Amino acid sequence: MLKELGIQLKASVLFMLVFTVLCGLAYPGLVTAIAKALFPAQAEGSLIVVKGRTVGSSLVGQTFDQPTYFWSRPSATSPYTYNAANSGGSNQGPTNPALISAVQARVAALKAANPDSAALPVPMDLVTASGSGLDPHISPAGAEYQAARVAEARKLPLAQVESLIAQNTQGRWMGFIGDPGVNVLELNLALDALAPAATTPSAAAK
Repeated sequence: MLKELGIQLKASVLFMLVFTVLCGLAYPGLVTAIAKALFPAQAEGSLIVVKGRTVGSSLVGQTFDQPTYFWSRPSATSPYTYNAANSGGSNQGPTNPALISAVQARVAALKAANPDSAALPVPMDLVTASGSGLDPHISPAGAEYQAARVAEARKLPLAQVESLIAQNTQGRWMGFIGDPGVNVLELNLALDALAPAATTPSAAAK
């Protein structure tokens, strides 16, 4: 009995060690090596580097509040917005008084900051948070709503800013999945390349 138990124990320990090495070290290491070889940027987090300095990731949004930059959609992560370590939404339903109050406040703030667009319908993505709270994109309509403000703040022709929005609009994946979107950080970096602002996007982000 003890002899059989010892054999089973040794076999169990051996299998544990073998599969720990295979599944815990060899397999993850191989997958990581392949990913870095084939998709180096994505494997490192799709980081955006400007003049040797990392200013963000194309996969994680940032908060902008200066008139010279396009603003991202709201984020409900805590304890601060766009907290990648605490992804999630507010879990507030459409009839929740707190959500209604927050949306009304955001609409008022957007109209006040964008007087040239105040008479236009406010795009939904500019006043509601995404399910992850990390969405780096806004809709083309959300970018167009802010175009006049950014153009005036940058002393640029409106048509030039609208052209920049079009250049940075990403289409549907595979042509039919999802909706077109504009990566806010990439658009703001393109703006700075065209007409530098007083601060860089990473400095303007909170």
